[in-house]
Parts: sequence; C-alpha cells; structure tokens
Amino acid sequence: MLLLHLNDVNEASWAEAFAKALHPYPVVGRGDDFDSADIRYVFVWKPKPDAFDGLTGLEAVLSLGAGVDALIKHPKLPDAPLVRFVDSDLSQRMSDYVVAHVTMHHRVYTRFRADQKARRWSQFYPPSAAESTVGIMGMGVLGQDAARRLAPLGFTLRSWSRTRKEVEGVACFAGDEDLDAFLSGTDILVNLLPLTPETTGILNYENFAKLRRGNLQGGPVIINAARGGHQREADIVKALADGTLGAASLDVFEQEPLPQESPLWDIENCYITPHIAAISDEKSGVRYFSKIIADHRAGKPLINVVDRNRGY
Repeated sequence: MLLLHLNDVNEASWAEAFAKALHPYPVVGRGDDFDSADIRYVFVWKPKPDAFDGLTGLEAVLSLGAGVDALIKHPKLPDAPLVRFVDSDLSQRMSDYVVAHVTMHHRVYTRFRADQKARRWSQFYPPSAAESTVGIMGMGVLGQDAARRLAPLGFTLRSWSRTRKEVEGVACFAGDEDLDAFLSGTDILVNLLPLTPETTGILNYENFAKLRRGNLQGGPVIINAARGGHQREADIVKALADGTLGAASLDVFEQEPLPQESPLWDIENCYITPHIAAISDEKSGVRYFSKIIADHRAGKPLINVVDRNRGY
C-alpha cells in the first residue's frame, strides 16, 4: 500500500493520479481509513512530525523533492531506503532558470537597466561567451544538465564537486584543496550543490572575494538555485554593496518566504525569485514513482537511493 503525506501541494490530485497509474495496487491519503502496518511505501513532501508514526512495514520513503536535506533531518525518519526524485522535466526546468540568469548577467543586464532608467545612451560591449567562465558548484544530475545546455552557447565551463567528475567540455575541480583554484577562474558562479554540513554557508564573503575580477563589468556574479542554507545573506548584502559581487540571482533563502524586512528586496543588482526555479511536476512525478514501485514489487532494486552519510 502507498501512503501520501504531502503538504503545500494538492495531495488529493496526486492520490487520484497514483491510484490510476498503480491500479490495482492500493493508494491512500492521510484522511483515508487504513492500517498503518500495511503501508509499504510513503510518498512525502514537507512531512509533519507524525508522518511516519506506526509505519512498521515500510519498505521505502519516496521524496517528492530532488533535495532531501530537510527530510534527512526529520526526527522520526525511518531506517528504510530513501528515494529522491530524478526526472528530465525537473532538470529541464532548473536548466531553464540557470541559462536565463547566466545569459542575463553575461550581457550585463544590471548596467543597461540602470542606463535605461537614467535615459543614458552609453555603449558598452560585453565580452563574448567564450571569454566568460561559468563555474557550476555541484555536478550531479542537475549540474551536468546545466553544463550540457550552457556548452552550445559558447561559455567556458568549469565545475566543483565533492568527488571529481569527468564531463566533456568542463574543467572539473573537486574537494577542499581545489576550491580556491575553481573560484579564482570563475566569473559567474552557479550553485547546484546538495545541502550537507560541509556545504552549509559555502556562499560567503570569503569565497566571493576569491572569484575572478576584471573580466565581467561590475564584478563576478552568483546564482543560487539550490538551498537557502548554502548562502550567508548578510555576506551577500555586504558583497553587493562594496562591489565584491556585481550581481546576484537568488531563488532560495535562509528563511522562506523571504521576510519583508530583508534588505535583499531593495538591492537593485539582486534578482529575487520565490523558490520557483524547478518544480516537481505531478504528471512526471507520478510516472517516475509508479515505475519505481512497480519495479520494486517485481523484485528489481530501488534506484536513486540517497546515501544518508553523504546527504544526497
């Protein structure tokens, strides 16, 4: 039996779709009458404290989100395999966001918007894409997809991850020993890392100061579409004010929704979106997890299981 425990999304709609896709395998929601011991799979998003109570027969926890950092911190998370959402639709949406913001900053949108506001005709020619280096932090499924979509645009690409990757057309760096070298050659920094104790707060003033200067007018840029816990917002405010950063695109925040009193709202070279870079689509999510359940019931191994020690 599959149990849905979803918050801030339409649980009833997901349940109806799962029931059709898995028929005759039983699917229940929190308001249905069922025996907790009969639940073999639980599909969760922002689970409440009691989400896993009584689920003694659980065989897998299925996460609607690609990131599972918050779920891993749940005090009652069962000792069952944790499966994350990996889907081409989600990757496409994230890459759409990354490409849009990389190209916006590469073409120095902040400068030209200010010129337009001032009715100032001041011609300036940005460097070519080949002269601009995009550094991607995190080379999992999302990071590699972003690199594949940026490469045809001509950007020079580099990456940094926990373990070294081999990606065609990308200069790959890995580990603490490579971080400074990675940052020093980066003009536009894109963060797609998983949130772990090691990556918490990695977007900080000290690291901003290590980014390459003199190539992108106004200074280097950061784009964070991963987790709010990666960034130190006071450091971003400071770096944008003193020119250590030329601009920032932020889709995630230390506290969400972003508080009304946050100074980020009023900074002209800070571009804020309300955690919408990539969303887990119902149609693709049901298709993905229904196949996982069906395959598992047929004796096949679970895929995309999280390593809890690494946090992703």
